[in-house]
Amino acid sequence: MFSKTCEYGIRATIFIASESYQNNRVGLRDIAKKIDSPEAFTAKILQILSKDNIIHSIKGVGGGFEIPKETMSQIKLSQIVTALDGDRVFTGCGLGLSHCSEDHPCPVHDKFKSIRNELAFMLENTNLEELAMGIKSGDTFLRY
Repeated sequence: MFSKTCEYGIRATIFIASESYQNNRVGLRDIAKKIDSPEAFTAKILQILSKDNIIHSIKGVGGGFEIPKETMSQIKLSQIVTALDGDRVFTGCGLGLSHCSEDHPCPVHDKFKSIRNELAFMLENTNLEELAMGIKSGDTFLRY
Protein backbone atom coordinates (compact mmCIF):
# COMPACT_ATOMS: atom_id res chain seq x y z
CA MET A 1 0.00 0.00 0.00
CA PHE A 2 2.75 2.45 1.00
CA SER A 3 6.17 2.75 -0.59
CA LYS A 4 9.20 1.65 1.44
CA THR A 5 10.09 5.36 1.74
CA CYS A 6 6.72 6.07 3.29
CA GLU A 7 6.87 3.09 5.65
CA TYR A 8 10.27 4.18 6.95
CA GLY A 9 9.11 7.80 7.12
CA ILE A 10 6.08 6.93 9.24
CA ARG A 11 8.21 4.80 11.56
CA ALA A 12 10.88 7.52 11.85
CA THR A 13 8.32 10.22 12.59
CA ILE A 14 6.63 8.13 15.28
CA PHE A 15 10.01 7.36 16.87
CA ILE A 16 11.06 11.03 16.81
CA ALA A 17 7.71 12.03 18.33
CA SER A 18 7.99 9.45 21.11
CA GLU A 19 11.49 10.70 21.96
CA SER A 20 10.41 14.34 21.71
CA TYR A 21 7.71 13.61 24.24
CA GLN A 22 10.52 12.86 26.68
CA ASN A 23 12.37 16.06 25.65
CA ASN A 24 15.00 14.09 23.70
CA ARG A 25 16.41 14.97 20.30
CA VAL A 26 17.52 11.98 18.27
CA GLY A 27 20.29 11.64 15.72
CA LEU A 28 20.20 10.02 12.32
CA ARG A 29 22.12 6.92 13.43
CA ASP A 30 19.72 6.24 16.32
CA ILE A 31 16.67 6.74 14.12
CA ALA A 32 17.96 4.44 11.37
CA LYS A 33 18.83 1.76 13.92
CA LYS A 34 15.50 2.00 15.73
CA ILE A 35 13.42 1.75 12.54
CA ASP A 36 15.75 -0.80 10.89
CA SER A 37 16.47 1.39 7.87
CA PRO A 38 19.71 2.18 5.99
CA GLU A 39 21.23 5.45 7.24
CA ALA A 40 21.61 7.14 3.85
CA PHE A 41 18.02 6.29 2.92
CA THR A 42 16.79 7.50 6.31
CA ALA A 43 18.69 10.78 5.86
CA LYS A 44 16.89 11.46 2.57
CA ILE A 45 13.52 10.70 4.14
CA LEU A 46 14.21 12.96 7.13
CA GLN A 47 15.26 15.74 4.76
CA ILE A 48 11.86 15.57 3.03
CA LEU A 49 9.98 15.48 6.34
CA SER A 50 12.00 18.43 7.62
CA LYS A 51 11.39 20.42 4.42
CA ASP A 52 7.64 19.82 4.85
CA ASN A 53 7.85 21.02 8.51
CA ILE A 54 6.70 17.69 9.91
CA ILE A 55 9.92 17.27 11.89
CA HIS A 56 12.52 19.84 12.97
CA SER A 57 16.23 19.43 12.32
CA ILE A 58 18.61 21.07 14.79
CA LYS A 59 22.24 21.29 13.67
CA GLY A 60 25.38 21.30 15.79
CA VAL A 61 26.32 19.93 19.20
CA GLY A 62 23.20 18.72 21.00
CA GLY A 63 21.33 18.76 17.70
CA GLY A 64 19.22 16.10 16.08
CA PHE A 65 15.60 15.71 15.12
CA GLU A 66 12.57 16.65 17.16
CA ILE A 67 8.88 17.46 16.97
CA PRO A 68 7.45 20.09 19.31
CA LYS A 69 4.96 18.48 21.71
CA GLU A 70 2.36 21.14 21.01
CA THR A 71 2.23 20.26 17.30
CA MET A 72 2.02 16.46 17.60
CA SER A 73 -1.76 16.38 17.88
CA GLN A 74 -2.02 18.57 14.77
CA ILE A 75 0.17 16.38 12.55
CA LYS A 76 -2.01 13.85 10.77
CA LEU A 77 -0.69 10.60 9.37
CA SER A 78 -2.02 11.75 5.99
CA GLN A 79 0.51 14.63 6.00
CA ILE A 80 3.41 12.22 6.33
CA VAL A 81 2.04 9.97 3.59
CA THR A 82 1.43 12.91 1.24
CA ALA A 83 4.89 14.36 1.89
CA LEU A 84 6.58 11.08 0.98
CA ASP A 85 4.24 9.35 -1.49
CA GLY A 86 2.11 12.18 -2.85
CA ASP A 87 -1.61 11.60 -3.13
CA ARG A 88 -1.53 8.31 -5.03
CA VAL A 89 -2.76 6.33 -1.99
CA PHE A 90 -5.87 8.58 -1.99
CA THR A 91 -6.45 8.74 -5.73
CA GLY A 92 -4.50 5.91 -7.37
CA CYS A 93 -5.75 2.81 -9.07
CA GLY A 94 -5.75 -0.41 -7.07
CA LEU A 95 -3.92 -2.14 -9.92
CA GLY A 96 -1.55 0.75 -10.57
CA LEU A 97 -3.08 1.65 -13.95
CA SER A 98 -2.43 5.21 -15.10
CA HIS A 99 -5.98 5.68 -16.40
CA CYS A 100 -8.63 4.33 -14.07
CA SER A 101 -11.80 6.24 -13.30
CA GLU A 102 -15.54 5.92 -12.77
CA ASP A 103 -15.99 6.18 -16.55
CA HIS A 104 -13.16 3.77 -17.36
CA PRO A 105 -12.72 1.48 -14.30
CA CYS A 106 -10.17 -1.26 -13.80
CA PRO A 107 -11.43 -4.72 -12.71
CA VAL A 108 -11.06 -3.88 -8.98
CA HIS A 109 -12.08 -0.21 -9.13
CA ASP A 110 -15.38 -0.45 -7.27
CA LYS A 111 -14.06 -2.75 -4.54
CA PHE A 112 -10.83 -0.80 -4.10
CA LYS A 113 -12.63 2.55 -3.93
CA SER A 114 -14.22 1.70 -0.58
CA ILE A 115 -10.90 0.44 0.83
CA ARG A 116 -9.14 3.59 -0.37
CA ASN A 117 -11.84 5.75 1.24
CA GLU A 118 -11.50 3.92 4.57
CA LEU A 119 -7.73 4.26 4.43
CA ALA A 120 -8.01 7.98 3.68
CA PHE A 121 -10.39 8.39 6.63
CA MET A 122 -7.98 6.58 8.98
CA LEU A 123 -4.98 8.61 7.79
CA GLU A 124 -6.88 11.90 8.14
CA ASN A 125 -8.14 11.01 11.62
CA THR A 126 -4.96 9.61 13.15
CA ASN A 127 -2.53 12.07 14.67
CA LEU A 128 1.09 11.70 15.58
CA GLU A 129 0.50 12.22 19.29
CA GLU A 130 -1.70 9.14 19.64
CA LEU A 131 0.83 6.99 17.77
CA ALA A 132 3.74 8.29 19.86
CA MET A 133 1.81 7.64 23.08
CA GLY A 134 1.41 3.98 22.08
CA ILE A 135 5.19 3.68 21.75
CA LYS A 136 5.79 5.59 24.98
CA SER A 137 3.38 3.39 26.95
CA GLY A 138 4.80 0.17 25.49
CA ASP A 139 1.47 -0.82 23.95
CA THR A 140 2.85 -0.58 20.39
CA PHE A 141 6.24 -1.22 18.83
CA LEU A 142 8.33 -0.12 15.83
CA ARG A 143 10.41 -3.31 15.61
CA TYR A 144 10.03 -6.91 16.56
